[in-house]
Amino acid sequence: MIYIALHSSDNKNIDLGQIAEKQEIPKHFLSKILQMLVKNGLLRSMKGPTGGFSLSRPADELTLIEVIDAIDGLDVFTQCGIGFKKCDDNHPCPIHNDYKPVRNKIRELFENKTLLELTEDVERGESFVNLTSK
Repeated sequence: MIYIALHSSDNKNIDLGQIAEKQEIPKHFLSKILQMLVKNGLLRSMKGPTGGFSLSRPADELTLIEVIDAIDGLDVFTQCGIGFKKCDDNHPCPIHNDYKPVRNKIRELFENKTLLELTEDVERGESFVNLTSK
């Protein structure tokens, strides 16, 4: 999503092959991920010679939580920190009371962090992951 946000525009789509090559991701695997993002309304997919993928909305309107939800779901924000099936406020596991506020803080970060903010970090060189094709 960051790569697409950096390289696509209203007039320019990013080809699956380009993303796969630049990000060193197997095409078949990447195709499945991108289709999930299309199905969940985060990306647009266009066919044809100028086809490819682009963001469905401006990057400042797309949050990380939406991407996580589209690919993996949000269960990670309700599950037990050590994997117990029956762990909640009434029946806490040994780390429940410490883990729950951390998990909630991470969810809050993902709910508030936009794709635009991530791309700006990359463009400024502040991100340790360089997703540009320069």
